Amino acid sequence: MKQVATARWLMMGLILFSLPAVGQRTPEMHRPRFHFTPPAHWMNDPNGLVFYAGEYHLFYQHYPQATVWGPMHWGHAVSKDLLHWEHLPIALYPDSLGYIFSGSAVVDWKNSSGFGIDGTPPLVAMFTYHDPVGEKAGRSDFQYQGIAYSVDKGRSWTKYAGNPVIPNSEKIRDFRDPKLVWDAGSKQWVLVFAAFDHVKIWGSKDLKSWTHLSDFGRESGAHGGVWECPELFPIAVSGTGARKWVLLSSIGSGAPNGGSGTQYFVGDFDGTSFIPDADFARATRDGNGVWLDYGRDNYAGVTWSDIPDTDGRRIFLGWMSNWEYAQVVPTESWRSAMTLPRVLELVETSAGLRLNMRPVEELRTIRQKARKLPARSIYGIVELGPGLNEHAGALELELAFRVPSGQPAVFGIELKNELGQVYRVGFNSQTGQFFSDRTRAGDHTFSPRFAAGVHQAPRVATQQQVAMHLVFDVSSMELFADGGSVCLTELFFPGQAFNQVRVFSEGGTVRLEKSTAYPLKP
Repeated sequence: MKQVATARWLMMGLILFSLPAVGQRTPEMHRPRFHFTPPAHWMNDPNGLVFYAGEYHLFYQHYPQATVWGPMHWGHAVSKDLLHWEHLPIALYPDSLGYIFSGSAVVDWKNSSGFGIDGTPPLVAMFTYHDPVGEKAGRSDFQYQGIAYSVDKGRSWTKYAGNPVIPNSEKIRDFRDPKLVWDAGSKQWVLVFAAFDHVKIWGSKDLKSWTHLSDFGRESGAHGGVWECPELFPIAVSGTGARKWVLLSSIGSGAPNGGSGTQYFVGDFDGTSFIPDADFARATRDGNGVWLDYGRDNYAGVTWSDIPDTDGRRIFLGWMSNWEYAQVVPTESWRSAMTLPRVLELVETSAGLRLNMRPVEELRTIRQKARKLPARSIYGIVELGPGLNEHAGALELELAFRVPSGQPAVFGIELKNELGQVYRVGFNSQTGQFFSDRTRAGDHTFSPRFAAGVHQAPRVATQQQVAMHLVFDVSSMELFADGGSVCLTELFFPGQAFNQVRVFSEGGTVRLEKSTAYPLKP
């Protein structure tokens, strides 16, 4: 009966959840209101992000029988606006070749694979097979790459009879997470996937027959954990006609604030090799990384393929958790959410080219009436504004602070509830660090690593005005600071819903020059 009920739930389509009243504890009390979550059970990495026929497809690592990691499937949902999602049946199930680990999907517009029918281009997914029998037997070649295709807008999938298309001939234990991209310059499909402590780049004309092109990363970037979920893609430099390539790589441990995180490199791709820019080569020597997000809860993120040229955005989505505690967080019927979809922009900085992130414009469509608050000086703790407390669980803030020259101050926003639990996010002008403090924000007994300290991120911008764009959603915070040059994504699990929103400054007076609040619809 449990399996039947679960299957019905997965077929329900669009599902809405309400926020519990203050003081009411329910199995759904920590479920976000506008971030993607699975209807039930376990979820991790986003997979197969592809746009086709007006729909954003989101596949994801899913175990449909428990709220902890297990035999991996590809869950599936579609959206027309990146915010409202329709849950579809599971797309890919484990089979005799193994579990279905992470991967990607593309539209094969020219039918190079031959899978298309009657002029309909196929969607082609590439994923890692993980053979649990081979792993248990002590073999090293139990991961390899397979493909599947769909000719009905992703509603059903056929696995290729010739799988695996890339066997693990090198016998590398961590040999996974293929990400596809079409390279117009070399007129080939280019594939990047993880191989323990680096990435491998392969090329193909038909998505079925593959040739090894090059490797990257053994002596670059951070190596605190196994490399996972890489991606290689071209992107325009904002405000110029130049084009560069970005390589993303997530690592399971060793991020700046501990545990899982995602680093990146900027450079060029010549059809065979990825060559990082000189400043990135310098910045990523000796185990150093350049990080996409300094928070503890943005991991394994990748971008959508096949966004139309008329749109032109590079849209990113991450898994909003961390492997140090993902399987023990205090949610009951479901586990894990995705980050907000974000636009990546490559901008010139004093350090060289760097990625900025901002929420997609679609977020504006769920904004309620803006509350613009007057400028004022802040010292101590001050209510942000009338009528906002009731929206503490679903709120977007655009703030700009000015710190008097030479005056140290710690300032930002805090959420509080009737239990006295407090979450704080802000900036320390003396250390030049943004911070997220969840040490008093609710339950953290499930893991000693969850709230072991205050998490920090170095400021990049140099102007006196400090800008913070914040999005709160029940149990999460996303900070896009100074135009998205620094990002922090963090979870928290209050015992009751937060119902107070306040601005604070300690150690000195700051000027809140801009304050716009948007309550957000579920």
